[in-house]
Amino acid sequence: MTQPAWPSATLALAAELIARPSVTPDDAGCQQLLAARLEAMGFACTHLRYGEVDNLWAVRGGEGPLFVFAGHTDVVPPGPLAAWTHPPFEPRIENGMLHGRGAADMKGSLAAMVTACERLLATGAVQGRIAFLLTSDEEGPSIDGTRRVVEWLRERGEQIRWCLVGEPSSTHRVGDVIKVGRRGSLGAELTVRGVQGHVAYPERARNPIHEALAALAELVATRWDEGNAHFPATSLQISSIHAGQGATNVIPGELRVVFNLRFSTESDAATLKSRITALLARHGIDHDIAWQLHGEPFLTARGELLDSAVAGIAALGAPTPELSTTGGTSDGRFIAPLGCQVIELGPCNATIHKIDECVRAADLDTLSAMYEAIMRRLLCA
Repeated sequence: MTQPAWPSATLALAAELIARPSVTPDDAGCQQLLAARLEAMGFACTHLRYGEVDNLWAVRGGEGPLFVFAGHTDVVPPGPLAAWTHPPFEPRIENGMLHGRGAADMKGSLAAMVTACERLLATGAVQGRIAFLLTSDEEGPSIDGTRRVVEWLRERGEQIRWCLVGEPSSTHRVGDVIKVGRRGSLGAELTVRGVQGHVAYPERARNPIHEALAALAELVATRWDEGNAHFPATSLQISSIHAGQGATNVIPGELRVVFNLRFSTESDAATLKSRITALLARHGIDHDIAWQLHGEPFLTARGELLDSAVAGIAALGAPTPELSTTGGTSDGRFIAPLGCQVIELGPCNATIHKIDECVRAADLDTLSAMYEAIMRRLLCA
């Protein structure tokens, strides 16, 4: 590390994590570091490795409702190192900002979770259980990470009551936004079959591009639902279209189209698939389609967890947070089906996945205090 002394325990732990180049799915020792801190507090740690992915389940306490911190130790690749003002895995504070890959997404949150627990448990007043669910596969395919751990928990009959995901939810100041749900994500790869031929003899060929145009236009124009008070209307976006090899005199024999639907709780994956399949059949297209469901939508209504988060933020003098479901997906989509309340609360997300990722250093201490305040309301009543 380039800085010999860190101004708080939270920042010191965040720096130790950032210094480990845990580019997905490599954990690079982050979970071992966190497990050592958790075991010192009395957590029982179980390391679960699936494929190339490291996961950690750590739980403390034998009885009572279970509060879970969920997060990930992996980060996205840093990109060209020469483009960084400071090396991405050499954390430092400059002008009040903690710099380094993962500072915002989400090693800063992990550090805040641990130090919040250390302060809370030092009081000895906790009634209930606390757990950590950590993965090194959130930024990757998300197959052997939280999804697999949730299956393992379900087999064990583990009942989670509250789950706080540390994704960077905030916009302008820490705690100004709480994510209370996420849209579902349904991906598809459509292959339209034609007959290859010479452009001078179109009667001897069948152009899959021409045949698909009307159907694709209808897919884009379709109003899948109207959304609701919590979610915008479902959106279908085409992200890739490819056919042919670039030759101007060849009618291609195949067209490949990739699209994605971000859908609200007014729709479900099965219904969307059925409607799209019927649309393609109506257009008489010779095709195959491969689906990938990345997650169903979820929404956490007002209740113990959300009320405690809002109150905990207010107790620290921050304004009432906006409750939002915007953004992409998170691992909360795998945890919510367990029937628990799930929210996301973390630092500002302005620089996530960018060159020179950074977060206000003071925000991580504030975030740790927010986490502690939430747990006190839930577990120390």
